[in-house]
Order: sequence, then C-alpha cells, then structure tokens
Amino acid sequence: MTRQWPRLLAGGALLLLAHFAHAQYSWIDDKGTRVFSDRPPPPNTPASRIIKGPRPAAQAPVPFDAKPGATAAPATPALPATPKPPSLAEQDAAFRQRQSKREEDAKKAQEDEQKKRDNAERCTAARQESLQLSSGMRIAQVNDKGERSFMTDEDRKRRQEAAQRVLQECR
Repeated sequence: MTRQWPRLLAGGALLLLAHFAHAQYSWIDDKGTRVFSDRPPPPNTPASRIIKGPRPAAQAPVPFDAKPGATAAPATPALPATPKPPSLAEQDAAFRQRQSKREEDAKKAQEDEQKKRDNAERCTAARQESLQLSSGMRIAQVNDKGERSFMTDEDRKRRQEAAQRVLQECR
C-alpha cells in the first residue's frame, strides 16, 4: 500500500500538468487543415480563419525586444461579434409581416384570376355577337314597350364595330 502512494501522486501531478498543456489556439491553415497549437497562428493568417484564441489576459506580455514601458500588440485580432438572436417580439413581427405579405399575394392572385375569367367571358360574348351580326340574318329585338322590332343596318354596323373593338383587346 505504501508503494502506491507515490505512483498516485505522480499520476495526479501529470493530470494537472496536462490540463495546462492543451492547445490554446485553433485556426485553418492555407491547405484547409484545422491546426491546434499553444502558439499563435502565423501573422499572415486572416482573422476569419482563426477559430479559437486564448482567453484575454489581464495584460498582454511584453516581448523581450520591446522598449521598457511599451505594451505588446494583441496576438490575434478580435473576432467579429456574433449578432444576438432576434427577440420573440421581433420574431413575431417578422412572422406577421410575412403572413400579411402572403395574404396580399393570394388576394392579388385571386383578383388577377377573376380579371382573366371576366375578360375571357367578355371575349366569348363579343365573338358570338360578331358572328351573329355578320351572318346577314335579320335580328329581332324587343323595345321598351314590349314590341318586337328588327335591328336597323346602322345599329348592326355600330354593334359590329363595338364587338370588333372588344375582340382587338382580346388578342
């Protein structure tokens, strides 16, 4: 039993030392490989490729060749701050805006379909009237008094021109 205590103490000390020896920097090198190191990445490494740096110390160490009183520049540039996620109110507002846009789009599509149907009906009626007027047959009408009268050539010509104008718009 007395022989195991030194081994246990040595193992515990090694475990504690291993904690301080882990990599503090992580970046993607020029070849696309992820690098782990206890030293900072090369100076030509862009900030966008640096994944992890050490926790900021209270004061950065001064290099040995620096003048007294000078402070060292930070080893890695600060990573851009990540935007905070939108709040529930902002998410709800965005959802309501998307929903109203969908409703407006659906209403507009429905109105467009109705216009197309109305235009198709108008064109069909104009084609039928044009065929009837150009057939040469006499067309009877009922006037305001309830009497039957026949369409005059002038009325026929005027209605034929109106039907042709409608058919021009249909094409």
